[in-house]
Amino acid sequence: MGRATRGCGCAVAVLVVVVAAAGFATWKFVLPWWRTQPPPASGGDLTVRVLDVGPVNGDAILITSPSGKTVLIDAGDTTRGKTVVDVLKRNNIQQLDYFIATHPHPDHIGGSAEVFKVVKVLNVIDNGQTPSFPPGVAPSPSPAAGKKKPAPTPTPRRGGPPPVTKFYDDYKAALTASGAHYETARPGTKYDLGGGALLTVLAPSEPFFTREHMRTGGNEPNANSVVMRLDYGSFSMLLTGDAEEQTEHRLLTKELNLEARVLKVGHHGSKYASAGDFLQRVKPEFAIVSCGAWNRYGHPSQAVLDRLRAANANVKLYRTDLHGEITITTRGANDINVKSAKEPSEDAWAGRTAQKDDSTRSGFISYGDFGPPPRPPRPREQKSK
Repeated sequence: MGRATRGCGCAVAVLVVVVAAAGFATWKFVLPWWRTQPPPASGGDLTVRVLDVGPVNGDAILITSPSGKTVLIDAGDTTRGKTVVDVLKRNNIQQLDYFIATHPHPDHIGGSAEVFKVVKVLNVIDNGQTPSFPPGVAPSPSPAAGKKKPAPTPTPRRGGPPPVTKFYDDYKAALTASGAHYETARPGTKYDLGGGALLTVLAPSEPFFTREHMRTGGNEPNANSVVMRLDYGSFSMLLTGDAEEQTEHRLLTKELNLEARVLKVGHHGSKYASAGDFLQRVKPEFAIVSCGAWNRYGHPSQAVLDRLRAANANVKLYRTDLHGEITITTRGANDINVKSAKEPSEDAWAGRTAQKDDSTRSGFISYGDFGPPPRPPRPREQKSK
């Protein structure tokens, strides 16, 4: 009888240990994983529109959730605000729940002031950074400079760019006038878009990248872009702004789910972004490049297109310079429908040749690339004999 009692006690002790171990494992591993999972998809339509804000480079991405909430990520170049506004009107959008400015470059927030004039914006998120200046380039005076005499700024030539920070001053003024709630992007912050759609901030994280970090290429405003992940059921999309290779490598060091079915390719397809190890982690089924036919930086780079294929031989590529506006719809199942405004007239897998280098180390001035590229020289007319 005593032996039976001791045996029962041992069994109970073993059971307690097993239950305790299971509880610890659940608390340590399962619960954190469960907390990161998006809510179940409602089955309604989630729509992502990658707008055509060319022919210069630019980004503008419009998200409409199944519950009707709207998010605009960037607003194109300073000359393309009307294009973005026309898309909002066409889709009967009179209010944006969120406007996200990925970083202070004019090809991303230049059109924001015009957007803010037309639609009500409830919340604004950016990276909290101000424009950076290459050596020898003076900033334009701030609207809040008080009564101090503003520093002189170069007068732009006819048809040339405005003072270097006018796009940013206009953005900040429009933000203030809108009365929108403002916050800086913090990694791990989640925004519930309703209907099961969830937007999560992945970057930037501190310490912010500086010029010294960009010695291998790229530039620091891009490297500090807001990077977000959109989840809806089995649908996932990485929204990378102009994130550079340095940004990607920092993301790879963190415990993040980077695998995504759709990738908005970083920095318009620049050779300084979309590193091979990052793409191998993401393994996108669809890759979207937002770039302009007039861009002078070789976007998208042939090296990037080759790396995309190496990561997934079956990846489907779309480019705004060739396909126009690109619309992605899903109900959160295995369905992803991608439609483009036009059929490409060129091979989408053929990269462009760069006329300029988009790197801080080359003295890259990141305040827009206005106007068409230079015309090729005309052949001399042969003189008649």
